[in-house]
Amino acid sequence: MKLSLLPLALGGLTIGITEFVMMGLLPDIARDLDISIPTAGHLISAYALGVVIGAPILVIAGRNFPPKKMLFAMALMLTIFNALSIIAPGYNLLFASRFLSGLPHGAFFGVGAVVASRLATKGKEAQSIAIMFSGLTIANVVGVPIGTYIGHNFDWRYTFVLITAIGLITLIALLLWMPNLESNKVDSVKEQLKFFGRIDSWLIIAIVAIGTGGLFCWISYISPLLTDISHFSQEDVPYILILAGVGMVVGNFLGGHLADRFSPATTVLALLIIMATNLLAVYFFSGNQITSLVLVFVTGSLSFAVVAPVQMLMIQAAKGAEMIASASLQAGFNMGNALGAFLGGLPLVMGYNYASPNLVGVGMALIGAFIVVVIISRNRKLAAVKTA
Repeated sequence: MKLSLLPLALGGLTIGITEFVMMGLLPDIARDLDISIPTAGHLISAYALGVVIGAPILVIAGRNFPPKKMLFAMALMLTIFNALSIIAPGYNLLFASRFLSGLPHGAFFGVGAVVASRLATKGKEAQSIAIMFSGLTIANVVGVPIGTYIGHNFDWRYTFVLITAIGLITLIALLLWMPNLESNKVDSVKEQLKFFGRIDSWLIIAIVAIGTGGLFCWISYISPLLTDISHFSQEDVPYILILAGVGMVVGNFLGGHLADRFSPATTVLALLIIMATNLLAVYFFSGNQITSLVLVFVTGSLSFAVVAPVQMLMIQAAKGAEMIASASLQAGFNMGNALGAFLGGLPLVMGYNYASPNLVGVGMALIGAFIVVVIISRNRKLAAVKTA
């Protein structure tokens, strides 16, 4: 691995822990702040909404700045706003800090993907981008379980101390090892925004926001699912999250392989149908501990298997707006995060058990699959018109 790619991987690690550790900390935060778990789930939505709002705005605002300065600014924002969570005295400030820490998420990955491709050896651009996103998978294998363990056994605020420390290391790595690349002179804001005038762009964002939202129905409430339905102890949760993280690593490689071998649309359609089936199995069979562990691994795998094929779909739709397209993809994933956490929490508010969010997830995954069918149909019609 080129040393210049390490800061991007560290940034991915920081973002990965920031985004996903909250799922495992919900009971601890709810207990400490004297709020319900569904209310604590809104902290997940706050971060996701920050990503959705920040991704296009920050990418467009910084489009003419050198990449190193842009990446440093995004990492600095992430570090400062995570530090704010350490001292948040109550729910409202913690909600605000989560929203603010989400703002640089999409922009960091949007700029980082372009930078990774520019730093890559010719013909290995995709591998370099994968190195950046490997930080997310490492976060789920190592960072999130450690952060969850710290939150359960000491104090959830110490988890944000850990995230802030990794953020500081990322800043140092950017200063030391990120080369001073020249900024790409991109088109005007008007030209960039034409990306959002394409129907396929919105359809792909909808696939991510709704389809992958089904997975966030699962992971947002995974801690109480494991303790209340599968009857694992709270101390077991960090170790089970490692299993989910390993599944995400496997799924990341699997998704890349499938995206290279089959068409992106067909791959996404198949994965979303499998996802719906899997979430249905989570609802019915999580009461058995062995089955529950298998489902944790499989669901974790599916959560990242869909990433590479969807990215390929978005790249095909971008046509000259790759940076804002990449950032928008991250916004779409976090719209799914917000929708999954919110909609998945509704049956809990109505008194249903902690397996019930997965039924909401089944519906969201199937809606995502339907949107893929629409895209496939559109592409076939366009191809028929061109050949006519």
